[in-house]
Amino acid sequence: MDVTKRSFLMTGLSYLSLAGCAALPSSGPQTRDIVAGATTTDASKTGDNSFKYALVNIEEKVLAALQDIGPGSLFSSFGVGHAGPREITVGVGDIIQVTIFESAAGGLFIPKDAGARPGNYIQLPLQTVDQKGFISVPYAGAIRAKGQSLAQIQHAIEAGLASRAIEPQVVVALTNQASSQVTVIGQVGAPNKISVNPAGERVLDVISRASGIVNPGFETFVTLQRAGRKATIYFLSLVTNPKENIFVAPGDTIYVYQQQRSFTAFGASGQSGQFKFEQEHVTLADAVGKAGGLLDNRADPGAVFVYRLEYRKILEKMNVDLSAFVPEQKIIPTVYRGNFRDPSSFFVAKSFFLQDRDVMYVTNADQIELFKFLSLVQAVPDTIANVGADAVAVRNTARILHHY
Repeated sequence: MDVTKRSFLMTGLSYLSLAGCAALPSSGPQTRDIVAGATTTDASKTGDNSFKYALVNIEEKVLAALQDIGPGSLFSSFGVGHAGPREITVGVGDIIQVTIFESAAGGLFIPKDAGARPGNYIQLPLQTVDQKGFISVPYAGAIRAKGQSLAQIQHAIEAGLASRAIEPQVVVALTNQASSQVTVIGQVGAPNKISVNPAGERVLDVISRASGIVNPGFETFVTLQRAGRKATIYFLSLVTNPKENIFVAPGDTIYVYQQQRSFTAFGASGQSGQFKFEQEHVTLADAVGKAGGLLDNRADPGAVFVYRLEYRKILEKMNVDLSAFVPEQKIIPTVYRGNFRDPSSFFVAKSFFLQDRDVMYVTNADQIELFKFLSLVQAVPDTIANVGADAVAVRNTARILHHY
């Protein structure tokens, strides 16, 4: 290297050293600026990475382990152990119709002048199950109804009348199921309390009876609350996955709401910001397209990252080493890496589904920082050469102002 080139380079390096590289283009403040400007900080150790995360390359075995989009599962929360519909029992507030048959006239309820024809019966006035859970039947006394099936109530009344009536037979019917209802609220056509059919009804059945959803399915979520617990599921998962469409139980509350799913993109992509899904599925390939693609002059195609809070059980299916995380940690911060330098990765990207609130980040290529440095060094001689001209311009301006 000759003396002129060495002098030029040393001048540029000296300038960078004095300026602290502050003149280099940047998309945000430097780390030292953030630390220096803080009012208070607990970052006593430089480089202390207290927020751990897992890094996973997007490949076939990863795709096989990933679950479909959605925040949760109704089946895993409520469906296990309750494959069929629950038996409908009588509860407080239900209204019951009791009909009593006797085999012959002249008994307790059927007068002698009614004749000896079969089918002699009497209907008692409608009764509401009281707060203690009982109804009252003449000559049989208080009959416990709460928590009992209709057949159990019938047998209890027959047993109470056996020594008084002539071969009594009892039919019990529910005329109003106040205690066996499911509440459907939110963004459905007709929010309401719906009585559960004894044959069993599933989540989609009661939503349908409430006149269905009013928003697009890909923006709709369903929350089921039961006995102090709740779970939320993506509506289309109820439609496409039959096991998620579980049977409802009396007392359930179903809340249907709209949520526009979105992801955030920044870095070396054509556009940065928040992007709405506006469709059922958004793949990584779709997300890159929505964000304007990868910038030819900046992006590193081998480093497209997706940041997500992932379930531990999903990462375990991928055989990811999670020894650095405590066993109690069920949600693991995870960074998925896509390599668009590999031609086959485009097929993988079309099968990797983004989830709501995912963050996609496209890194700058390594040589970009070098280009920034070389551009700055090249500008140093021009800056030095222009100092004299700038001084003359300032002096002339000052003279003109003084003249006026």
